Amino acid sequence: MPVVITVAPTGPIATKADNPALPTSPEEIATAVADAYDVGAAVAHIHLRDDQQRPTADLDIARRVVDLIADRCPILVQLSTGVGLTVPFEERERLVELRPAMATLNPCSMTFAAGEFRNPPADVRRLAARMKELGVKPELEVYDTGHLDECLRLRDEGLLDGNLQFSIVMGVRGGMAATPENLMTLVPRLPEGAIWQIIAIGKNNLQLTAMALALGGNARAGMEDTLYLRRGELAGTNAQLVERTVTVARTLELAVADVGTARKQLGLKE
Repeated sequence: MPVVITVAPTGPIATKADNPALPTSPEEIATAVADAYDVGAAVAHIHLRDDQQRPTADLDIARRVVDLIADRCPILVQLSTGVGLTVPFEERERLVELRPAMATLNPCSMTFAAGEFRNPPADVRRLAARMKELGVKPELEVYDTGHLDECLRLRDEGLLDGNLQFSIVMGVRGGMAATPENLMTLVPRLPEGAIWQIIAIGKNNLQLTAMALALGGNARAGMEDTLYLRRGELAGTNAQLVERTVTVARTLELAVADVGTARKQLGLKE
């Protein structure tokens, strides 16, 4: 089955002080996404920033980013409802009203580095119900083993249906460490028919990505996950990181999904 590659160009944490090439304005994000699409990305995972580089759930900024991306390429858009640790859940959840093809659904609260990532159970269930009503595909972000169990509870409550789509997030302080052992613990526990991708944060990004691809998973690449192309060398563009992932996939003799193929594999509506 062809590999679906997602580009995550920005994220909620890093700034241009960490890597001057990090895209933060709507125009920069759209250009980065289009360049990543040109080298093999079929999905764009989008975080938004205001003019001070702070995470935001501002709907006007979101619409502008989505529209600019659509003007440049036909990539599938996945909006992050995680947004940033300081943004209230009530603001974050409104992003699904734009009806992107996909949006993240984070099932649990957790320590996130030096902060707290708040996803109260009642709020998560309200968001899951609204996403189901709008036809927005949830991307279930699993930062630890218990998060998978909570996703399965949401399924059993009727809030999730179809083939569930998981992102296994490793390397965030407060969640699972980015190790082969943790990946091998979680993958066999995924429900039948699940679609999954690896999100490996930091220095083990490349190694865990290669391992996940070999296990039949999809992959995410971009400056949200690592600011470096190789040890000691900052990435100059998100497209470089996507190209690196494409090379790994093709070295493993895996085809890379285009947008149409990704849409079918992920179970998205036209």
